[in-house]
Amino acid sequence: MTPVLHDNHGRPISYARLAVTDRCNLRCFYCMPEEGIRYLPKKELLTFEEIERLVAILAGLGIHKIRITGGEPFVRTDLMDLIRKISRIEGIQSLHLTTNGVLTAPHIPELKALGVRSVNLSLDTLDRTRFQVITRRDEFDATWRTLMQLLEAGIEVKINAVVMEGKNTEDILPFVELTRTMPLHIRFIEEMPFNGEGSHYPRLNWTYRAILEYIQSQYRLEKLPDEPHSTAYTYRVPGFVGDVGVIAAFSRTFCGTCNRIRVTAQGMLKTCLYDDGVLDLKSLLRSGIPDDQIRMELGKAFRQRPKDGFEAERKRTKVVTESMSTIGG
Repeated sequence: MTPVLHDNHGRPISYARLAVTDRCNLRCFYCMPEEGIRYLPKKELLTFEEIERLVAILAGLGIHKIRITGGEPFVRTDLMDLIRKISRIEGIQSLHLTTNGVLTAPHIPELKALGVRSVNLSLDTLDRTRFQVITRRDEFDATWRTLMQLLEAGIEVKINAVVMEGKNTEDILPFVELTRTMPLHIRFIEEMPFNGEGSHYPRLNWTYRAILEYIQSQYRLEKLPDEPHSTAYTYRVPGFVGDVGVIAAFSRTFCGTCNRIRVTAQGMLKTCLYDDGVLDLKSLLRSGIPDDQIRMELGKAFRQRPKDGFEAERKRTKVVTESMSTIGG
């Protein structure tokens, strides 16, 4: 039987988010500066073989849910080959993907065939002009086409919408309205300072509470049971097909049940979104040591996990300014 892995606070660790690239074909306001970021040379990224080996090691420790992220994962050549390999690793029970949808549509039939359980689609507005302002690219049609094809294929879709003051708050209610007839999970996310520059605001006004109160001013919401280890507080408008949720990504109210770790594109383990990296997995994978020793090093890192995002941020060696593209969203 696969072991159940716990951290030093008794929380199970069963979910890994793997960034396969730091590159992206959009330049979203909340993720990176308009001029972009300095991308890593290819040799500094984990190879697909290294990622496959790492996933097998993690599966042996009891991690059974994998999410492929970036940057934008589909800008990495031959991504589908990696997804095929991961789908065959013993112990991986569910495979998921986060994408902006621009390059995703041609791969949807195979994603479905490989058993990809759900797709988180980054979409912050339903207006083409605002989309171009937020992403600094004119790709709304491609993202919308991907959304429609995912639904047609029967793949579960969560829309991730980062709420940004002065950018897209007028989209909150239209997103809720989408759930009237579409089986979508809309997730409104507090903006975080992971944009390559630091916080955009002296204080965050659009907190998860403010977002929820704004929706409740126009719709009657019923609370739905939240999934175990969920980051979202989930609701439904009675009679609507889909549901909406708010994620306190900056307020960090869900840390007590967090079951996830992150591996950046350059192979750095993050046991919390807000830490600055706790274990250089790339160096371990390239050092020639056996899997058992890597498992031991992972175990040590998991047993030193911060209690919450605030503790992780306090322990950082530098202020939060990195881009979410380098972290693995």
